Amino acid sequence: MTGWLAFLRTPRGLATALLLLALAALPLLTQAFDQRYLLSIGTRIVIWAIAAVSLNMILGYGGMVSFGHAVFFGIGGYAVGILAHHGITNGWIQWPVGIVAAATWAALVGALSLRTRGLYFIMITLAFAQLVYYVGVGLEAYGADDGLNISRSRFSGLINLRDKASFYWLCLALLCATLWFSGRFANSRFGLVVRGAKSNELRMMALGFPVFRYRLAAFTIAGAFGGLSGILLANEGAYISPAMMSWVKSGDLIVIVVLGGMGTLFGPLFGTIAFFALEESLPPLLDLARKGWGEYWQIVFGPLLVLIALYAKGGIDSLFGRSSDERGHG
Repeated sequence: MTGWLAFLRTPRGLATALLLLALAALPLLTQAFDQRYLLSIGTRIVIWAIAAVSLNMILGYGGMVSFGHAVFFGIGGYAVGILAHHGITNGWIQWPVGIVAAATWAALVGALSLRTRGLYFIMITLAFAQLVYYVGVGLEAYGADDGLNISRSRFSGLINLRDKASFYWLCLALLCATLWFSGRFANSRFGLVVRGAKSNELRMMALGFPVFRYRLAAFTIAGAFGGLSGILLANEGAYISPAMMSWVKSGDLIVIVVLGGMGTLFGPLFGTIAFFALEESLPPLLDLARKGWGEYWQIVFGPLLVLIALYAKGGIDSLFGRSSDERGHG
């Protein structure tokens, strides 16, 4: 508790607390100002932040550059969608199935890919992600490339996911739980081994730590949280499609983590907000400069992200200065 109080007295802590309070009040603010569309954007930000935090566990803390992390989006989403398509809409069944399926696939991919390093690791994770992507494209019974409209999960009157405000607060609560877990993970003995292996794998092995098993466990946990974000994404739009797990989405997640600050607790959240803020604001801003330019917003978006990554080393989180405990609290 003392550590958290000290953290809240720092500029980083104050900014984070104000940001979380603003996110908590977002449904009330959008209702007061009659801007319901912003709640939809906010929900997507929160869901993507969960996925970004999960990627940060292996990329930021463990140095594992997975270029197939979005596949867990798809596995979690398709688990919900396929069960819903066959009349099973009970969330108490759907959600555990989706999380376990994503974790199982992560364990299988990790068992193979973690035996390699560098570019080989990146390409193997990408190859496995594309394999699942093309399986999704070929599933004619579930809409194939066009996707499938689904029913939202039901929780027996406990919470109505059709209510956008209730669903948003559920997503926010799960994001806070994910951040708490990430902080505990980073400062635990388990997390310290994963971080130590990133710095010097041979030294950690010489000390007697089974680095491969630690990395595989971290990869599996990250996959489980990625599956959770996919479950939420499927419920947010009541829709699933192979596009959820394309390599482009995996690239976006890597950009978000780098943009916010790799290996920092709140960096993925900062990066997600900045990413979506740029994505939503650039088209209308360019249209103001000249009608029709908004269609080409990605031409500006890409170089802008590169410039931020080059000149804000350490990501957005580094703009608050150095901290004695940047990698997690409590």
